[in-house]
Amino acid sequence: MLRKLLLLIVLGMIAGGAGFWFLSVPVRIDPAKLAAARPGDLKRGESVFWAGGCASCHAAPGATGDARLVLAGGHELVTPFGTFVTPNISPSDQGIGKWAFEDFANAMQAGVSPDGRHFYPAFPYTSYARMQVQDIADLYAYLKTLPPSDNVAGPHKLGFPFNIRRGIGLWKRLYLSPEPVLAIADASDAIKRGQYLVEGPGHCGECHTPRNAIGGLDKTRWLAGAKAPEGKGVVPNITGGEGGIDNWSAKDISYALESGFTPDFDSLGGSMTDVVQNMAHLDPADREAIAAYLKAIPAHPNGFPKP
Repeated sequence: MLRKLLLLIVLGMIAGGAGFWFLSVPVRIDPAKLAAARPGDLKRGESVFWAGGCASCHAAPGATGDARLVLAGGHELVTPFGTFVTPNISPSDQGIGKWAFEDFANAMQAGVSPDGRHFYPAFPYTSYARMQVQDIADLYAYLKTLPPSDNVAGPHKLGFPFNIRRGIGLWKRLYLSPEPVLAIADASDAIKRGQYLVEGPGHCGECHTPRNAIGGLDKTRWLAGAKAPEGKGVVPNITGGEGGIDNWSAKDISYALESGFTPDFDSLGGSMTDVVQNMAHLDPADREAIAAYLKAIPAHPNGFPKP
């Protein structure tokens, strides 16, 4: 009887392991989808670069001016799951110099590395999955023109079980989707453009939306504010709910994204200073579109506990 019980346990463990391995396999993008992309346009790629905030994480810590275009990596993101170190994504052998467009697109939209491993979602591919493939192609072309760096970024500092990359495959099944977060009835062209920028390349929800215990976004409280992903403090509510930006006009929002100044004569601080540096490079119509979207979304009370 005992031997049968042990055999059943062993068989159950084997079946469970096989199921885990199958369900967590890295899934790449359909090559036919990528083949439809035209050769990248550098001007459009530069716009995508700023909209996506690439320099904020991948430039060397403290970089300013043109140094922000040297994407050497090395920035440490300290989170409850461990410390993630941003990689070099400059066009060098230590970065993405040897990556084909297909490698880059799979990293951006599927969170899969060229050697077939899962990337951790500290890299916001859950938002980039909503991007148009052509924007990915344009960004890829632009990144290839930036200064190369031979910096070797350090490894992530993660404990068990977060150091088991394969498990990210199960997490992706829950939280990786190319579908829009919101369905907005009768949306104008400006709102649609703003939705694309906010939910896709801008990845605003990655910081401004509360997360659950395993790091998934609570989309029922989209952009309601959250605990800061790094360290103490909170990321503000940017909906029209109580504690949010209900008293900001669309013009106020657009101007704040360009200048960093709020309508109550304050200035945006923390990580938003980097965001403003990025957003200031966008076409004014894109900042206005982001503002139109934020004024159109459902209002929520603050998504973080009261101090």
